[in-house]
Amino acid sequence: MKLFDTVALIEDMPTLKLYRGQVGTIVEVYEPTVFEVEFCDLKGQTYALETLPASQLMLLRHELFEERKSA
Repeated sequence: MKLFDTVALIEDMPTLKLYRGQVGTIVEVYEPTVFEVEFCDLKGQTYALETLPASQLMLLRHELFEERKSA
């Protein structure tokens, strides 16, 4: 995952009022597996900005993904 990638939560985080399936954008990369993710509504208003590990996120793809074949 990298800066400006679109991601979705893969688990509920009720203490943060965030739930599985909510979509956000990576706006900062702190470590290779730690990201600041901004969550916005359909009007573009930010409703959450959280630092999350990659293990709680799924990268969303908007184009065809070609599977890598091992050599």
